[in-house]
Amino acid sequence: MSGLPKRIEKSLSPTRFIRTSDSLFRQSYSNVSDYFKSHLSQMIVPNEISNLVDRMPKVIGSLGYDPWGYNPNTAKVGLSILKYFYDYYFKVKTNGLEYFPKQGKALVIANHSGQLPLDGILIGVALATNENGPRAPRAMIERFAPQLPFIYSMLTGFGAVVGDPINCVKMLENDEAVIVFPEGVRGSGKPYKKRYQLQYMGTGFVRIAIKTQSPIIPVGVVGCEETMPSLGSIQFLAKMLSVPYVPITVPIPLPAKVYLNFGKPMIMTGNLDDEDEMKEKVEEVKLAINDLIKEGLTQRGKKVF
Repeated sequence: MSGLPKRIEKSLSPTRFIRTSDSLFRQSYSNVSDYFKSHLSQMIVPNEISNLVDRMPKVIGSLGYDPWGYNPNTAKVGLSILKYFYDYYFKVKTNGLEYFPKQGKALVIANHSGQLPLDGILIGVALATNENGPRAPRAMIERFAPQLPFIYSMLTGFGAVVGDPINCVKMLENDEAVIVFPEGVRGSGKPYKKRYQLQYMGTGFVRIAIKTQSPIIPVGVVGCEETMPSLGSIQFLAKMLSVPYVPITVPIPLPAKVYLNFGKPMIMTGNLDDEDEMKEKVEEVKLAINDLIKEGLTQRGKKVF
């Protein structure tokens, strides 16, 4: 016994001290991070970008975040940086953004490619800078994404969330614009010889669209296949790293010109318990995306597959 009152003895215990120190450190880090983001936003964000983010129909909490961690200051900084690559590195050309809902729920469904989630980033920049009505993009990203430190931090700061049906439904019910790639790693990790060939898509996204009464916005992405053309995957290394694939490709994305073609909203209805009907709905969306891909390939002057 130390002879000290139990209240004082408890407050001086190593466990309590460590917990208190950890809590203080986290709070200090959060305060410094918020201060840094706020002032960095003021220093490097063009007025045009700041105005676009401020125009987005978003409900932000009293602490400056939405329920999934989206922060306007982070979005402004991220968008300012990404817009440079969007305009000058990938020289993105968009068509059909006038079809995109200016507010309310929207489920963006696109083809997936390029080994890294560049297509999701570029679609997100297109939505955020849409002069017809900027939207805060909420991309559903792969579950292995947290293992990509720099990329994952950048994506979450911009509004991305690890892909999960519950997250997707809640976001749509909150009138978010959600980007989903139903092909998943089957699309992003496919070899170059399968470029612009849509891979298997499950019925989950169609069921979510019907359940939440969300319009599906099909998008055809052309160009990301060429940013990191893959000859295959190093499977033993992928297994060792616990990731779906380790592509045999260039070390950094190549500056391929990207075309994004947005289609008209597709309103889905049907019997959620009828698997065949749900599969038919998926094929309708795939057909729309294929047409948009062909449109992009034609615009680029390349062979249409």
